[in-house]
Amino acid sequence: MSHFLATIEKFARGFDQINERLGQAISWLSLLMVLVTVAVVVLRYVFQLGWIWLQESVTFMHAALFLVGAAYTLKHEGHVRVDIIYRKFSERGRAWVDLIGTLTLLLPVCLFIFYISWDYVAKSWALFEGSREVGGLEGVFLLKSLILVMAVLLVLQGISLAVRSLSQLLGQGEAPAEGDG
Repeated sequence: MSHFLATIEKFARGFDQINERLGQAISWLSLLMVLVTVAVVVLRYVFQLGWIWLQESVTFMHAALFLVGAAYTLKHEGHVRVDIIYRKFSERGRAWVDLIGTLTLLLPVCLFIFYISWDYVAKSWALFEGSREVGGLEGVFLLKSLILVMAVLLVLQGISLAVRSLSQLLGQGEAPAEGDG
């Protein structure tokens, strides 16, 4: 059993690394979003200039930041939970909550999101959907694909969380440090 657990822990660390690197990379979009928003406002109100594609780029960046960054946020325990109860539990109790929550809530919801989004994204790809606005950004189909990417990344991070929790419950692992990465 310990060899099997060691093997899946190795995969879990790999999933952690994927989400850590993607999260760090995508986090730069928050700065870029601010800069582009300032540019849109200055161009609009100082120079009376505006481009739909530039305004839409803020929406694209925001969506990408949220969708790709969701698993990174989970990895760093940044999602909302009822900490009033959770923080009072022992490490073993927290491992049980994380394991049960991951298996009964996180993974089923992510798989459901992937399932129901598949046709939505596929139809967008079939049309190579672009902006509805003249002069808007093309590639809406790519943006919609991030829904599937989010579901997959959250499943991978959920598996990592479940493996760490199981390992801790079996007495073969340590609790992940907050902000582990």
